Amino acid sequence: MPISPNQGSTGGGTLVTITGTNLSGTTAVKFGSKPATSITNVSPTQVTAVSPSGTGTAGVTVTTPGGTSGPVPFFYVGAPFKSSLGTTSGPLVGGNTITINGVGMSTANTVSFGGVTATPTVVSDTELSVTVPAGVTAGPVGVTVTTAGGSNNGLSYTYVDVPTVATVAPSSGPTSGGTGVTITGTNLDATGSVTFDGAVAPFSVVNSTTLSVVTPPGAAGLVDVVVTNPAGSATGAFTYVAGPGI
Repeated sequence: MPISPNQGSTGGGTLVTITGTNLSGTTAVKFGSKPATSITNVSPTQVTAVSPSGTGTAGVTVTTPGGTSGPVPFFYVGAPFKSSLGTTSGPLVGGNTITINGVGMSTANTVSFGGVTATPTVVSDTELSVTVPAGVTAGPVGVTVTTAGGSNNGLSYTYVDVPTVATVAPSSGPTSGGTGVTITGTNLDATGSVTFDGAVAPFSVVNSTTLSVVTPPGAAGLVDVVVTNPAGSATGAFTYVAGPGI
């Protein structure tokens, strides 16, 4: 007499399908000593029941006018606990793979990012791997893991859109570097790096539309200024000017 699923939340509420023979007229389904909270006789070979609360392993039995079946095991599973995300931000288009760490995650079947679901790969009871789905809008969303034992949330993942660069001001400075530059654009608050002709520049985020940057030393001429965040990069321009020689 197989049952499906054969595991569910310690809080009860799992709809279980029991398959067998001579099930017509079922009068009771018990999980251990506890009766199911709801029973439906689907056919002579199938009954559905909703599990009561419980812990550990419970023997499921079916009672009809002809007697009571032998027990089939049902395993109670606690809700998962998430401790951290391996990566806390990524592109709005999704597609990047992150890890989720915690405990009780071996039966995980879905991970929701702000209501958009993805199917995880179970690495172990303490680790999941999941490809992030595309987000609806840029910004933080809650992450929910659902297992046979229930759901848990409390972690946040931030969707980031591709940056744009509108202005680099001033647009020129000495080859020795050290020029304070303001870069304006959009989606700049998640900036991870700024480079001038490939050379890394120190920067600080003022807000989502403004960066404060100090130019590194560079060779004379027009160079690319590249602003990068987890979603991609945007390019502006800056001119290095050589000092006078005598």
